[in-house]
Amino acid sequence: MARHSPIRAEPRRTDNAPATIDLSHDGVEEICAGLRPLLADVFALYLKTKNFHWHMSGPHFRDYHLLLDEQGEQIFAMTDDIAERARKLGGTTLHSISDISRHQRLHDNNELSVSPQDMLTEVHADNKLLAGELRALHEVCDRNGDVATASLIENWIDETERRAWFLAEVIGG
Repeated sequence: MARHSPIRAEPRRTDNAPATIDLSHDGVEEICAGLRPLLADVFALYLKTKNFHWHMSGPHFRDYHLLLDEQGEQIFAMTDDIAERARKLGGTTLHSISDISRHQRLHDNNELSVSPQDMLTEVHADNKLLAGELRALHEVCDRNGDVATASLIENWIDETERRAWFLAEVIGG
């Protein structure tokens, strides 16, 4: 019986920065250090938004259920772009649920029952916090000359502000 040699993974680079990135090593480190908690926050907001979508009830069920579903899809779409940007820069990204929980800044909601008004108010506040975190990371990108990440962040800020606006209109605030 012939022995097959196992498939070997490419060796890990010790210098994570790709040769095509012309940013400083320190700049890449600082930007990636901001992308990791951003990604954790986006995953946390996605799961909270979907949780509230799944547990919505009341007279406005259909409207709120659909709103949170739409927002959840938009939030989830951000995750791949954030992770891939970190990898393009030569950084690492999140590896697991526990890694997400170690890096997230947004708070989970594990309550068994939350009123529709409280659900919408909470995801509204979280979107506002996320917009602030995005702005702070944009400043890091500007300081380090990373126009590509800054450009992505500008789009995410716009999307996040739109979600917050829609939620503010629904909750009356």
